[in-house]
Amino acid sequence: MAVETPICDFGWKAPNFKLPGVDGKTYSLADLRGERGTLIMFICNHCPYVKAVIDRIVRDANELKPLGIESVAICANDWRAYPDDSFENMKTFAAHHNFTFPYLHDETQSVARTYDAVCTPDFFGFDADLGLQYRGRLDASRKETGPADLRRDLFLAMKQVAETGQGPREQIPSAGCSIKWRES
Repeated sequence: MAVETPICDFGWKAPNFKLPGVDGKTYSLADLRGERGTLIMFICNHCPYVKAVIDRIVRDANELKPLGIESVAICANDWRAYPDDSFENMKTFAAHHNFTFPYLHDETQSVARTYDAVCTPDFFGFDADLGLQYRGRLDASRKETGPADLRRDLFLAMKQVAETGQGPREQIPSAGCSIKWRES
């Protein structure tokens, strides 16, 4: 069953974090901040919604970089219950899909909880001052990749953020598998 993201809370400030990346480095929000904005994406390796659009996510991150938008992906799923989402498998997934942005492991799930991430994929698009401007979908794809000519909601929203500092007022929620929370 698909879970949808909540409405964008415009201006909400991005909380700081420090997480290990699949490249062996540890990153904080300050390390990842873009000159004109920052895109934080909660994804995982096994979700059919992510698998359907991962190549489009990489494409959009690559095309946003020259506009001053830096991107980062975070996996917070309980890898013990979902071994496909282990740190080792994150490395393989990132290499297979040619990630050009950091892929971070939120093993304690504290960052996902702080951000109120609900699904994979869940996109948080911040302006240059780290105020939230976008909490919508990538495009109209669901568990299957949509046609190549779909409107690129995420890309266009973040392009607008880079150009004006503000996201679109009309946003369609992202939908995907729920974050796989660890049982306490």
